[in-house]
Amino acid sequence: MPVMDVNLPHLVASLASALPSVDGSGAFPWLSLIVLLPAAASLLMPLLPGDGNDPLLPRSLALGTLLADLILMMVAFSRHFDGGLSGLQLVERVPWVPVLGLEWSLGADGLSAPLVVLSGLVTLLAVASSWSIRSKTRLYFGLLLLQASAQALVFLSQDFLLFFLSWELELVPVYLLIAIWGGAGRQYAATKFILYTALASLLILISGLAIALSGDSFTLNLSELAARSPGGTFGLLCYLGFLVGFGVKLPIFPLHTWLPDAHGEANAPVSMLLAGVLLKMGGYALFRFNVQMLPDAHLQLAPALIVLGIVNIVYGALNAFAQDNVKRRIACSSVSHMGFVLLGIGAFNPLGLSGAMLQMISHGLIAPSMFFVTGVFHHRTKTLSIPNMGGLAKVLPITFAFFLASSLASLALPGMSGFVSEITVFLGVTSNDGFTIGFRVITIVLAAIGLVLTPVYLLSLCRRVFFGPRIPALAEVGDMTPRELVIGLSLLVPTLVIGFWPRVAIDLYEASTNSLAEQLASHSQWALGRLATLG
Repeated sequence: MPVMDVNLPHLVASLASALPSVDGSGAFPWLSLIVLLPAAASLLMPLLPGDGNDPLLPRSLALGTLLADLILMMVAFSRHFDGGLSGLQLVERVPWVPVLGLEWSLGADGLSAPLVVLSGLVTLLAVASSWSIRSKTRLYFGLLLLQASAQALVFLSQDFLLFFLSWELELVPVYLLIAIWGGAGRQYAATKFILYTALASLLILISGLAIALSGDSFTLNLSELAARSPGGTFGLLCYLGFLVGFGVKLPIFPLHTWLPDAHGEANAPVSMLLAGVLLKMGGYALFRFNVQMLPDAHLQLAPALIVLGIVNIVYGALNAFAQDNVKRRIACSSVSHMGFVLLGIGAFNPLGLSGAMLQMISHGLIAPSMFFVTGVFHHRTKTLSIPNMGGLAKVLPITFAFFLASSLASLALPGMSGFVSEITVFLGVTSNDGFTIGFRVITIVLAAIGLVLTPVYLLSLCRRVFFGPRIPALAEVGDMTPRELVIGLSLLVPTLVIGFWPRVAIDLYEASTNSLAEQLASHSQWALGRLATLG
């Protein structure tokens, strides 16, 4: 058989010339390649030979593609992205549907770059965790690849309609992944997920188009929409539309009820995506639209966000106690931890906004780690019922160590990333002179209740699952494999690194959050007095 001589540099150059250039300069289109590579690979899935239930080739294609995509992200953001700049970088703009004003417009700043890398890492590890998938494997891994493209496009889109299309696109793979490969109640959970998120999307579309039509000329460019900064009643209505639309995905109480059902029925890899990426889309969109695009409305409603954040923290923690399903308990803890994102955004000063971003990054590592380890012992015990487990620490000592480490990170143990992010949010709230001292004290006291409850429900979970009398049927189960150890360490090590050296993450986004805080300060001269009375 003749051997094909492949000139790799020539192949890369040819690929680069076929893709849209950056600002028309002929530079390499990093962001387009990051977005399109997984989607292109997903189109190859139906062409793979072999049985449709054979996982080897589909899984290998997905792993190879997402590993290459993650390497592209690391190269693009380490060599061609300057975290010290607050503006958009690596900008790519190509007319797509001129009659609608739709552009293929991509760009990265400190708000998007770390979340793109986080989504790439979590999706790669979700594929690596999918060793037990044995049915419709080409469809399964194809959906994960399509999801990877859609979520990257959400974070990188700089055109509202492109953002909305990618926001809607990522709903389809998640719905199918839950509905086909989920548990016994998968149809109910998947339908509830799609109904909540699809109805919320209507509010996002209406609010975005209202702002696009509000100026002298129609535009969908996010930077131009942000420059309009509509205020008054119109701005408040658009803000509320975005808040409800994105609040479903974050999720904000009482729009959260789809989340425990989705996590309870989804398999572990899909739960990793839900917790590690999809929830962060809601937080990112609040930054991009509510804070950056509608600063006046944000300053007026900041106390309401603080209140919603407290409710999330306390309610999520209390609700976790009532759960006898391991994944549902972790899902409720995610509701609680996302409350700190709301607190930081509501504080609207540099510390608060920085803490909110760091909390999204931190939770994006910790929650997938907990769901992954849960999937490890669920695969061995065939149960997620807490009363039906016990004594697993003796037969799964390594699994127990990983779950305990993830739980300690989740309860904000010093030295873990969760501690740095949550203490930064607290400092952001307490240092905001726009709120009265009484309002700040009450906020910290109530939020601290959630911090006290978190170790109680997490450590009690560890005690009930891994200690106590052993269930005879669970007396002999194998511990984590080398593959599972690599996946666990890939999530745990960054959590420790950020905990001890938070500048690794903060340097990526600090210029952008500081710029947002300065923008809010320029709008706040009249609002601070109003906030003091509201506080």
